[in-house]
Amino acid sequence: MFNDKTALRTRLLAARAEMSPEQRQQAALALGRRALDLLPEQPRDGLPSVVAGYVSMGAEPGTHALLDALRARGARVLLPVLLEDNDLDWGVYQGADALVAARRGLREPGGARLGVRAVCEADLLLMPGLAVDRRGVRLGRGGGSYDRVLERLAAAGASGGRGGPRASLVTLLYDGEVLPEVPAEPHDRPVDAAVTPSKTYRFDSATA
Repeated sequence: MFNDKTALRTRLLAARAEMSPEQRQQAALALGRRALDLLPEQPRDGLPSVVAGYVSMGAEPGTHALLDALRARGARVLLPVLLEDNDLDWGVYQGADALVAARRGLREPGGARLGVRAVCEADLLLMPGLAVDRRGVRLGRGGGSYDRVLERLAAAGASGGRGGPRASLVTLLYDGEVLPEVPAEPHDRPVDAAVTPSKTYRFDSATA
């Protein structure tokens, strides 16, 4: 299983590295427009929608324009802060100028840290990934950070969370990264949807 995942990650990362800056920019704009449609129209309990996103890096599908668009729509956007043990703390996104350089080439929100459980407030969780299959099984980079986040969200949903339905789980990908099958392990939790520049895939209903 480990070798299968490693080989698939290597292939997918190589394909991303071959994309030109122009292709990545065009994909980021299209992806952002499509992903923005997932923002809940009616915030719960009169509170702003909460979106847990991330700052894209390297050849990942770009999220910078999307983060600003979410803020412009009135969402409260949370961004991850990588801890020493690979778990994720969270901070509020206050704009690109407020991001600070962090370990491993990441950029993180400056200001107060909200704690690892802050993600449990989210209505929508946007996750990086390398691929998703038709069951909603996501292939990440192997660090395990989002496995912990998903466990936390599942526990919060089982206990009622923010007083409503659990967060929608969405992976942002390039076209061609929704595959028939990716290697899965018993602890893997499926996502609800994958968004690519050209299509939104929903795994609990027909695709749109």
